[in-house]
Amino acid sequence: MDKTVGKKLKEMAATSFFVGYFPFMPGTMGTLVGVALYILLSSLNIYYYILAIAVLLVLAVWVSDYAEKHIFKIKDAPHIVIDETVGFLIAMTSFTFDRTLESIKYLVIGFILFRVFDIWKPYPIKDSQKIEGGFGIVIDDFLAAVYTNLFLQFLRIFHFFTL
Repeated sequence: MDKTVGKKLKEMAATSFFVGYFPFMPGTMGTLVGVALYILLSSLNIYYYILAIAVLLVLAVWVSDYAEKHIFKIKDAPHIVIDETVGFLIAMTSFTFDRTLESIKYLVIGFILFRVFDIWKPYPIKDSQKIEGGFGIVIDDFLAAVYTNLFLQFLRIFHFFTL
């Protein structure tokens, strides 16, 4: 494969189909790509959904590391948003989107919570940003996704949307 084509494909992946170049809120735009992927993938069997996340997570670490070093040449460049895309998929693990009012509520609350945790960075998310490379780029969004999922599970356990 031509080196230029390979570099462009890695850039496309790192920027989640180039939405990372959006002039404002690139992280939110990357999360919206995650929303679209979630809607497409959530109907999969949970094992396939988790497998897809695992593959995308490895891809995210690899292309984020590459993009940081060879494309943008700055630490955690704002254009790298694949971490937000994959993070949202992790946040919504075990929640199926079936176009019901309840699933739409979980989607919206999940989106808001994920963005809040990703921006706010409560402990230990903020400390995780000291980690270098692609893993460091992705880990804070992974942790924000775990926080989001735990909060959504709490809402589900206590029937928040069925009261």
